[in-house]
Amino acid sequence: MSRFGIMFFADPVAAFANIGRALRPGGRLAMLSLRSMAEQDLGPVLAAMTPHLPGRPASTEPGRPGPESLADPARVHEVLTGAGFEDVATTPVDATQTWGTDAEDAAAFLGAWGPVRFMLGQTDQDSASRALAALTEAMRSFERPGAVRLRGAAWLITATRP
Repeated sequence: MSRFGIMFFADPVAAFANIGRALRPGGRLAMLSLRSMAEQDLGPVLAAMTPHLPGRPASTEPGRPGPESLADPARVHEVLTGAGFEDVATTPVDATQTWGTDAEDAAAFLGAWGPVRFMLGQTDQDSASRALAALTEAMRSFERPGAVRLRGAAWLITATRP
């Protein structure tokens, strides 16, 4: 089971083949992967940071590790069947996500997420501070009493080892 870590495999076919070897025949694989950033509130929130960073928080190029690497169900099917799985299914899952108690708390949490933290570390301190300030401002429109809530969109991906 994975909650979004699988999107960052450098060689997903090899990684899933390795996972498949750990399963007994008939074993089930189940995980979550982000759908496209355009389908969720996280996209515009992260986009607010890009003018202050040397690049996006992670690649969105097809086939490259990053948040959207498994956003296309056809790519998911290609990777998992290439790794030896069958009965591959992608089911859309939408959920309201609570990111923090207020915009500052939510921005601090998201700013510590691996891909964002990496990009912040690739730039100078002033640019990183401006990026975090932009992230905080972007979170403000999602503030509700006691929480920052964003609409999330993912795929529930399942497959079986033959």
